[in-house]
Amino acid sequence: MPTEKISPVVKNAVMAAEDKNFLDHEGIDLKGIARAAWNNFSGGDTQGASTITQQYARHAADLSGINYNRKIREAVLARKLEQDLTKDQILGYYLNAIYYGRGANGIEAAAQMYFRKSVLVPPGQKNAITYEEAAVLASVIKQPEPDPSTGHKGYDPQTNLEAAKERWNYTLGNMVEKGWMTADERAKAVYPEKTLQKYDPKKCSIGCGIDKPTGNVVNYVRDELDAMGIPPEEWKRGGYRITTTINPKAQQSAEEAARWASKTSPMHKLPKYYKAALVAIDPSNGRVLAYYGGENGTGYDYAGLNDGGNSGGHAPGSTFKIYTLAAALRAEIPMDSRWDALKDDDNGRKISNAGRDGNDIKCGKSCTLEQSTISSYNVPFYWIADGIGPDKVVAAARDAGVRIMFDTAKGTPHNLAKDEPKDLAPAFFDNEVAFGQYPITVLDHANGVATLANRGVYNKAHFILSVEKRDANGKFVKIPGKGEKLDPKPRFEANQIDDINAVLQKIPDNINRDLKEDRPATGKTGTWELNQERSDNGDAWMVGGTPQIAAAVWVGTEGKRRAIQETGGRKMSGSGTPATIWEMFMDLAHSRMGLDVKRFEERKNTGDPDSTYPNGQSPPPPTQGPPGGPGGPGGDNCGLLPDILCPDRDRGGNNGNGNQGPNPGTQTPPPQNPFPGGGGG
Repeated sequence: MPTEKISPVVKNAVMAAEDKNFLDHEGIDLKGIARAAWNNFSGGDTQGASTITQQYARHAADLSGINYNRKIREAVLARKLEQDLTKDQILGYYLNAIYYGRGANGIEAAAQMYFRKSVLVPPGQKNAITYEEAAVLASVIKQPEPDPSTGHKGYDPQTNLEAAKERWNYTLGNMVEKGWMTADERAKAVYPEKTLQKYDPKKCSIGCGIDKPTGNVVNYVRDELDAMGIPPEEWKRGGYRITTTINPKAQQSAEEAARWASKTSPMHKLPKYYKAALVAIDPSNGRVLAYYGGENGTGYDYAGLNDGGNSGGHAPGSTFKIYTLAAALRAEIPMDSRWDALKDDDNGRKISNAGRDGNDIKCGKSCTLEQSTISSYNVPFYWIADGIGPDKVVAAARDAGVRIMFDTAKGTPHNLAKDEPKDLAPAFFDNEVAFGQYPITVLDHANGVATLANRGVYNKAHFILSVEKRDANGKFVKIPGKGEKLDPKPRFEANQIDDINAVLQKIPDNINRDLKEDRPATGKTGTWELNQERSDNGDAWMVGGTPQIAAAVWVGTEGKRRAIQETGGRKMSGSGTPATIWEMFMDLAHSRMGLDVKRFEERKNTGDPDSTYPNGQSPPPPTQGPPGGPGGPGGDNCGLLPDILCPDRDRGGNNGNGNQGPNPGTQTPPPQNPFPGGGGG
């Protein structure tokens, strides 16, 4: 924060509390150094009083302990600071760097935390910091929190009001002495208990940066700092500058599209208990560009894990088929392979095709894998998992970026990165994994989509771009070995992923969700039903991306799962509100970020045409029709079976399978149902 904008009332109070002669000396407290030296040699009590310049030098150089040697180093640095900087610059650095307790680093955060005011408001104006309030902020600096080693409770008035008032009186007395406050003002001063805010360290919602939709980002940043070896007790002392990967324009776009409070969001037309989550990632490096999982970081995170990782996630439905496709192409199953979309399982149990029977599936027993993907038929994907093994689908999801998946028997989270897929499937994840029965997080799903958009190269999703710390001159410098560490890993054959992306690019057009500027994008919708008794839907998704942005969108309800419907009363599917949110976000983010139109690689047609896995019938030979007619000279050669012989021809289809808005389909078994089927579309 610019020093010149900080209220002079606050500056004067801090100088009065910590160094009333700050403007007169040259940065060194010679008496303090002599006292430290005597105590160091005599074994007396340690005393740490220093000038503001020395305190800042200590902070900037990360000097710890209270002894003569430290005092000497502190003094040398202080003299250098006094030579290179003005008094106002030093005071500004000091105010912006030190810790005031309650999780507040810097004077503005402290003012917000203690009084919900800003130090930028000039004296005399409404909501400006008063003399009394400024003295409270200045008084806590000496010891903002309890010290277990001495037993002192600190000077936060909430935990030690008596000592806080004594320190406050000392500060006001020095302000009068230095002429920064009149004797009459001092006589009228009253300790500001009425405006002092209560503090709950468990919630920490004011001034901690987590009382906004971006609050969940702060939670991830804390975790990443801890993983880097920078624990809370270190960065809470201040002096750090953390730059996140969040792009302000992308974040704004995400909140406008997915937040219920946004009047431009499709969510605003729905009941308030409806919830949406959206995560966007840069496929080329794994940087999280936008994250919306809820209104603040103290509440439930609908895009990630909760309760220490023991809960969270939503059944992804047919959006999970992107990983089944990756597993299938790994097994050399080509996109033009034929599958029986009507085949029940070996025990005669019916596998749901999202509410569609044989009459709705014109390709019947000879559906290509491409057509099954676009039309979102579940049965072929079930038989893919049955053929190659559900563990291969789990492995593909893991390699793409899905870290945690919940079983539906007990709701137990399983770490795909630590456990072997063969130990998880089919024990916890059976063939239904192929079409999305088992819950995953929106963050993980966005990471998986990003891997496919990056032609099979995985970059771990992360939130920290750089970590810097102030040096002795008050400048921020990067800490060696900390911050972003990119580690791209090729997880799939690029040519195989090109085939998948070529097919997924047809879905946005098929559900009327094309992006502006004719921008190519992959997409996949998904829905999972609420329960077995009723065919209502409980979760709806849209995922997809461009080479620059991969995004996953989920829509459901708060707390206990409830039926989700559009404003007109029809069941909500992935091609409804989730797809509208996805399209809105993608158009806004690409435009605001100024991203050029980039295209995916061309289809490669990989796979073994003689693969033994496909179980469909060969298509009948085309019949000769009249000139210009179907199958005839000049015709489309689709014959009397256009859905089989010309699966790529756009018929505006998908009727009711969840990839189509007007007629969303239904799914029969709930997530906990062991029977094959469920909410594919």
